[in-house]
Amino acid sequence: MLRISNHFVSAAAVTLLLVESLVLVGSAYLGVSLRFLDLDVNEAIKRDSMLSSALAFAVVMIASMSAFGMYQIVFRESFRATFLRLMPACVLGFVLMTLVFYVLPDLYMGRGILGFMFMVAVPAILFTRVVFFKSAQTRLLESRILFLGAGALAQECTVLAQDGRLNHKYKIVGYVPTKEPDICVPASALLPSNEPVDDLVKRLNVTEIIVAVQNRRGGGLPIKDLLRCKTIGIKVTDSSAFFEREACQIRVDSLQPSWLVFGTGFDQGFLRTAGKKAFDMVVSITVLIVALPLLVVTALLIFLEDRGPIFYRQERVGKDGKHFMVLKFRSMRVDAERAGTPQWAAKSDPRTTRIGRIIRLLRIDEFPQILNVLKGEMSFVGPRPERPYFVKQLCEEIPYYNVRHSIKPGITGMAQVRYHYGASVADAVQKLQYDLYYVKNNSLFLDLLILIDTLQVVILGKGSR
Repeated sequence: MLRISNHFVSAAAVTLLLVESLVLVGSAYLGVSLRFLDLDVNEAIKRDSMLSSALAFAVVMIASMSAFGMYQIVFRESFRATFLRLMPACVLGFVLMTLVFYVLPDLYMGRGILGFMFMVAVPAILFTRVVFFKSAQTRLLESRILFLGAGALAQECTVLAQDGRLNHKYKIVGYVPTKEPDICVPASALLPSNEPVDDLVKRLNVTEIIVAVQNRRGGGLPIKDLLRCKTIGIKVTDSSAFFEREACQIRVDSLQPSWLVFGTGFDQGFLRTAGKKAFDMVVSITVLIVALPLLVVTALLIFLEDRGPIFYRQERVGKDGKHFMVLKFRSMRVDAERAGTPQWAAKSDPRTTRIGRIIRLLRIDEFPQILNVLKGEMSFVGPRPERPYFVKQLCEEIPYYNVRHSIKPGITGMAQVRYHYGASVADAVQKLQYDLYYVKNNSLFLDLLILIDTLQVVILGKGSR
């Protein structure tokens, strides 16, 4: 894993993105060459504009593929699944390249040439991915990890390590039991606890140790052994850091407060604040201009369905616990909460209108919150603001819940692109773990990644209710 601006990024995904960028640039040149087999390419297209067009093609295609989640690497993904995601990405790429030609006429190459470029790029990308994923299945790209601990926390870490959706492959060599009361892992995977950990590491060729011990009091950790492992180049990783790195979560059930206090992150300096403000303004105004026709049509349809109000204002909790009124397109009946008590949204919620179901599916109901961003009450990216009624309940039941109010709430966020729509306290815990990760590691780079993932959620309709 690579760490860029405090955010963990898969080295495999970065490598694949760089390789495919080169493949796409090469496909652009080859496509032009095929189109003008009987002519000198340099006569058909100026050399400098060709390079600019090829780079634009690569950037647009990388963005389109990212929007369809093609860099959220799944090592077990089939060729068919890759093909089915690549095809709509190419359609989106073709549309975006056509727009680029109109906005930047100097890059114009003609739809015929663009067609040849895609004709070369599609098989080239598929071939690249087949080779990449076949290579990833070898043991050369596999990390051998040992768990210190064999209880419930070690079991949770095991489930995460064996998740096929991870951007890294792990081979679990075994578990060293400590003074925990319960053993929650297979007995066959237990290693002798009387053998020094550094000797086990050498004997089993371990590359990383995951410390998954819930209670560390009473001398349960072999600190001297772990220090010797650290000094010979073996990674020693706390379970909280392991979840942060692999799942982009900060687990509240196993979190040590000292880990938050003395660890890195929580950058709220002047440069970050100023950059965040500029980012919010640019993105909000751009989205508002591009989506304006859609917003007008949406408003008209909402009014025509039941002649009720177009917008819906609701009190939410923002930064530092301050209340504000969030603005949304109305997606529910006017009497949705006639009982007077706030309710969690339910799957296929009967309170939604026909138009409301559609705009919730496409997340169009959230667009008016751009005005909240322009007023400074929200950011474009951040934890979703919750209602005061639920905030009071969740702060009492979930530790660290109030930490999410240390920054401005957002229209979209890490929890929105990684988890489905929350409808219970249990869902709120899961979403909080993503929000804590964002609060701790927020950066302009992470904001851009979340925006790309948001586009994927909107296109594929994930997580709506």
